Amino acid sequence: MTVMIRDAGYRENVASHRIAASLRTAILGGGYSPGERIRQEDIAARFGASRIPVREALRMLHSEGLVTLVANSGAWVTKLSLAECAETYLIRERLEPLLLRTSMPRLDDAAIDRLGLLAGDMAAPGTGLDAFMRADREFHLTSYAGAASGQMWQIIHRMWNTTQHYRREYTRRAPDLDVTHLEHRLLLDCIRRQDADDAERVLVTHIRRTRLELEKHPEIFA
Repeated sequence: MTVMIRDAGYRENVASHRIAASLRTAILGGGYSPGERIRQEDIAARFGASRIPVREALRMLHSEGLVTLVANSGAWVTKLSLAECAETYLIRERLEPLLLRTSMPRLDDAAIDRLGLLAGDMAAPGTGLDAFMRADREFHLTSYAGAASGQMWQIIHRMWNTTQHYRREYTRRAPDLDVTHLEHRLLLDCIRRQDADDAERVLVTHIRRTRLELEKHPEIFA
């Protein structure tokens, strides 16, 4: 009996991680809109699972900032107001440069080479929105990976999750991304030179520019 209970618990744990991974990809990829309800019964039916692993998956996504759970009500994709998004960006402007400074000395050659490939992929002609969003996210989170075990990483990673939809909308509306590509190249150069002061200045400008542009489009937050 003990073995059967343990096996059932293991299967539910595997199922919850599988469900969370699928929902995470869908939310970050724009498959769900901010404020959209996620119904447990629909997810359970889709994955052929019970409610238990679905609830656990939603709790995981809630801890990551992707889902908002309301007691005795349900789960919704996290939605920010314009003021909440602007405040999040103001925090990011101050914390991310420090996180980058902490990370830079610990980035190995493989990570820096990966950053170069990602910067090239984003700037390549014909790069679509989805491909750009994936590469942009990986570029920045890779640049912070040298400090991935600390509290700052956890805070910033959650903020990246909560603002993902709004970065997507900013990118969708951008007439061109030449300045963005330039800033990515400048950041890469700073990282290669291990110039944390320059890297912080570039990153502050990079984050602030997105915030200021988002503030011009309150309709995104309607």
